[in-house]
Amino acid sequence: MTDKSKSTWYWLVFSAIIVFIILIMQPLEVYLFIKDNAILFPKGIIGLKQRDLLLLIQAIMLIFIFPIYLFTFIFSWWYRADNKKSKYDPHLVDHKVAEFVWWGVPLVLTAVVAVITWIKTHELDPYKPIESDKKPIKIEVVALQWKWLFIYPEEKIATVNYIQIPKNTPIHFMITADAPMNSFWIPRLGGQIYAMPGMRTELFLLADEEGKFRGSSAQISGKGFAGMTFVTEASTDESYKDWVQSVKQSAKGLDWAEYKKLAAPSENNPVEYYQLKDETVFQNIIMKYMKPPT
Repeated sequence: MTDKSKSTWYWLVFSAIIVFIILIMQPLEVYLFIKDNAILFPKGIIGLKQRDLLLLIQAIMLIFIFPIYLFTFIFSWWYRADNKKSKYDPHLVDHKVAEFVWWGVPLVLTAVVAVITWIKTHELDPYKPIESDKKPIKIEVVALQWKWLFIYPEEKIATVNYIQIPKNTPIHFMITADAPMNSFWIPRLGGQIYAMPGMRTELFLLADEEGKFRGSSAQISGKGFAGMTFVTEASTDESYKDWVQSVKQSAKGLDWAEYKKLAAPSENNPVEYYQLKDETVFQNIIMKYMKPPT
């Protein structure tokens, strides 16, 4: 066997090993993360639709990726140096059928992915209300350094690093920041959306079942970023109402003066509860970046 043919066989074996590792590692990765993967096993209708879109797009892309792995192995084997039956054709690059396959198929699949993504992006618009026979609950979200403030204007309460919501009820989040730009994210319920000073973004989510879901920041924002997490608890309507009444009994009251103290940077902040004494706090946080200095 010549050195050239040996090199070909080495390349063939190497390619086969790489393909084998890829095919083995992907199911292994799924197995290792399947139990606690919030993206693959959401607990809300928005998260479920986003997960389905992700899997659909991946499946379409694999239609083209799998043949690439397959033909890499076949070509390496067929066009090896010691295969006398194979014929090298330097003009194959101008072959119309081959050109159609390796340019036409990816183009068609890219167009399919683009159309699906366009449709689903509008369907999953975060500003779009969720259809339900229940009235949405409004929660005003403020990203601080390095904690989250949640204001329930209709219930006249506020919390730090904790949200409680009733299941099967749409939640209308109004989001801003009084700190560096951040990103509000509850992976089990849906995708993230940015929180920016002087701006208000919105997000509609819904929990399908009871449970406690981890929330976090999806945007690095400095020293205390790692501890900028919160708990979202979905409960029954009765439990939610009882919780609201208990928070209303809190000895702490949230007004503008108290807010300025709360807004000071702090790390790993514990859960806190407030009676809402000033319903304009959220609007004032946004407007402080709009008004000229006084």
